Amino acid sequence: MTHSRPAIRELLLDHGLAPRRDLGQNFVTDPNTVRRIAELARVGPGDHVVEIGAGLGSLTLALAETGADVTAVEIDRGVVPVLRQIVTDAGPAAANVTVVEANAMEVDWNELIDPGVVGGWTLVANLPYNVGTPLVCDVLDGVPHVTRILVMVQREVAERFAASPGDSQYGAISVKAAYWGRARIVGHVPATVFFPSPNVESALVEITRRTPPAADPTALFPLVRTAFGQRRKMLRKSLSGLVTPEQFVAADVAETARPEELGVDAWVRLTNALTSR
Repeated sequence: MTHSRPAIRELLLDHGLAPRRDLGQNFVTDPNTVRRIAELARVGPGDHVVEIGAGLGSLTLALAETGADVTAVEIDRGVVPVLRQIVTDAGPAAANVTVVEANAMEVDWNELIDPGVVGGWTLVANLPYNVGTPLVCDVLDGVPHVTRILVMVQREVAERFAASPGDSQYGAISVKAAYWGRARIVGHVPATVFFPSPNVESALVEITRRTPPAADPTALFPLVRTAFGQRRKMLRKSLSGLVTPEQFVAADVAETARPEELGVDAWVRLTNALTSR
């Protein structure tokens, strides 16, 4: 059971609610889209899912249908009681859903989801465009028990996460995603399935966590950000004063290269050459 566009409108009207621009709320109104996302999540009985930005429960109910245990997180205190009622009304079909009122950008993840769950957690979300990048980056950096991520974000953001060296969208967050896992775009979502309809296209990006290469991420990511801060310059210019010519040689990285030419392995070598002194 999922919500159609008329059902979303009626729910909002009945409870005196409206989509909040400050929270970037765009509710999914197409049942086929939410079922597709649930299928792409590849979860079922015995799996654990944390859904960020559950809203009025369209995706929540589709995830519940898979049989996975779902922790549905919603920040809007006006929407939360409606979501809880929707879950209750769904009866046994949503008995595996727990609704939590919380801000995912501030929550203690070890309290929100059990870090000891065997097999880890899958994060599934329709993320507001203003928090998509920082939330995914925070989870990659600090929540290792989330082992898979499937999020709907602005198309350009998805392209940045999944970009490879040489791509026009390749940048610091591409390196971060590649360090922690494998990112790929698994689908595109038209604006017409949302209420209200956004002015941008959306895409589904999947990130599967891996054991990262041996390097200090607290040294690697600042180095990457510094270089991409002047992405048109050669590394010997953008990293001047940080990396010596000898360290470029030790890392087998050309100092005449530009940051978008380096894959994650080259960034790891450069970081290790820098921190080994």
